[in-house]
Amino acid sequence: MTSVKKLAVKGTFWTIVGYGGSQVIRFASSLILTRLLFPELFGLMGIVNIFIIGLELFSDVGIGLNIIQNKRGDEPEFYNTAWTIQVVRGFGLWLMCLIITIPIASLYEQPELKILIPVTGFSTILGGFTSTAIFSLERHLKVREQVAFQIVTQIIGIIITVVWALINPSVWALSVGGLVSGFCRMIWSHQLIPTIKNRFLWDELAAQEIWSIGRWVFLSTAVMFTAEQADRLMLAKLVPLAFFGVYQLTLNLSELPRHIAIALSGKVVFPSISKIIDQPKDIVIEKIIKSRRWLLIGFMLLMAFMISMGDLIIKILYDQRYSDGSWMLPILSIGLWPRLLAHTSEPYLFAIGRVHYITYGNISRLLFTIIGITVGFYYFQVPGAVIGVTLNDLSYYFVVTYGLSKEGLNVLPQDIGITFVLIIIVLAVYVFRGFLGISPSFFLY
Repeated sequence: MTSVKKLAVKGTFWTIVGYGGSQVIRFASSLILTRLLFPELFGLMGIVNIFIIGLELFSDVGIGLNIIQNKRGDEPEFYNTAWTIQVVRGFGLWLMCLIITIPIASLYEQPELKILIPVTGFSTILGGFTSTAIFSLERHLKVREQVAFQIVTQIIGIIITVVWALINPSVWALSVGGLVSGFCRMIWSHQLIPTIKNRFLWDELAAQEIWSIGRWVFLSTAVMFTAEQADRLMLAKLVPLAFFGVYQLTLNLSELPRHIAIALSGKVVFPSISKIIDQPKDIVIEKIIKSRRWLLIGFMLLMAFMISMGDLIIKILYDQRYSDGSWMLPILSIGLWPRLLAHTSEPYLFAIGRVHYITYGNISRLLFTIIGITVGFYYFQVPGAVIGVTLNDLSYYFVVTYGLSKEGLNVLPQDIGITFVLIIIVLAVYVFRGFLGISPSFFLY
């Protein structure tokens, strides 16, 4: 237990350092690129990413999850079988990119997509050949090595993107930068752990074990994609491309805390729980509740800042073309809070193999997203649609919380307490802003 705790503490530190550094780099590049490129180009690339990411999630069978969680995760027969599945999947994804290109270009009336989707989609093949050593590092909580790998490959991709945008300010700057980053990840990944030499291999028992968890991961991630991308799929058709580009940028900014939670959940919390899951349940639950408290305090302070000061962030950092983001960022940040609460506790469900609760949560989120955007847009146009997006995580949270309580982990009292503190802080900041004469930017669209 002591050894796992030390690894978890170190992993948390390096995850925060790595993610913080990654977001600083991404944020800096965003400030540069928004001055070099028009919002329409971000909107166009947003459409491309929706479908490429969608294909990846619709075919996810939990390769990484299985290597981290399975007791055979360090056996060559197991991880090489997983790698073989991953490579075949990569080629299948690229083939699907070719198939959907013309229909998607026709649907959104954007001819550039006919070339942009197949070229950008080649990243799926690069991802397929990426070494499983990345997952082995996560399995053993070697976060420092992951951080270096992530940061360097990210910097290379961003440098290519910015240089291309300076020379030729087109959507291809965004596409090629991602491809170069993916290529670097593939090459470097095979050097991360010298003892892991991926090769094509098929072990029937390993494949069965991967599929036993992977079928739920497949269903969960497929539904999760549809739930998380439904807003983009609908808004890309309902609003002008320039506004959609601003929405994409604002949404990415609002989701920074969620990506921190995902990083901590995947790189630290889940591997840590997996290592102690054989301990008595009451001890495991006590550890989760205790460690979760500090995560919630950190996220609460970050969200209080995003909600109460988000409009000023947009006004200060971006030019007038992106001004609509000033009223969207606080609203989107409010909606993110229930998801953050869920991310800090749901690794327990993954560790005990109860992935179906996550699937049910994503199904409910999908339904609420479609209903929320449709009703919101019908009555209040764009602001109503954005508010509809903010409400979709509530249903996900309640389903996951119900599943946790069924499995003996009741986090609701802890969540209610920290949410109350968040509300008090946000209200206090808005009152202070009122005294200063700085009004919030809600509903300026």
